[in-house]
Amino acid sequence: MGSNDYDDEKPPHSVSIKSFAMGKTEVTQGQWKAVMGSNPSKFTECGDACPVEQVSWDDAQEYVKKLNAKTGKQYRLPSESEWEYAARGGTNTKWSHGDSESALGDYGWYSANSGGKTRAVGQKRANPYGLLDMHGNVWEWVADCYHDSYSGAPSDGSAWTSNCKDTRRVLRGGSWFNYPVDLRSAIRIRFTPDIRNSVFGFRIARTF
Repeated sequence: MGSNDYDDEKPPHSVSIKSFAMGKTEVTQGQWKAVMGSNPSKFTECGDACPVEQVSWDDAQEYVKKLNAKTGKQYRLPSESEWEYAARGGTNTKWSHGDSESALGDYGWYSANSGGKTRAVGQKRANPYGLLDMHGNVWEWVADCYHDSYSGAPSDGSAWTSNCKDTRRVLRGGSWFNYPVDLRSAIRIRFTPDIRNSVFGFRIARTF
């Protein structure tokens, strides 16, 4: 996990991930509406198959709470290490397809090919684990609070929610708005849990 590209991605380190299920795509507008009864997204003309956006970390937690009540299962936001494990798909390259950004358009929506908006999930190639849109389309909230390096991070795949310096939470993966560097498997940004933006979405996980 991590890289030597930026200070908050250091140090690269090993994590032991326990079995878990990961959403094949980001949560869509259709899925959000089925649970929440509304649609906060900016790009509503994109349709039910497009990722829900303009959702905060707090909003994502409320979705999970209601989804669990509906299904009787225990869905949740993935931990940051689970997210990166899923995004990498067994690779240690910049993107799950390799180190060349020339192929990125086959795997994700970003500034060069999105047309300035989100796109329906599942149109691009899957990563080696069969997961879609891990690079681009919308940034994805994870459970962890933000730390400015991985020094002291859990090694068991759990979310890092202790010794938090502030309330900011982590997002991963890049979006329709970003350049290739911001779609790398190791990229991470942070915002307060109440912030909504048309580049913010999420996907869900579940412990077996």
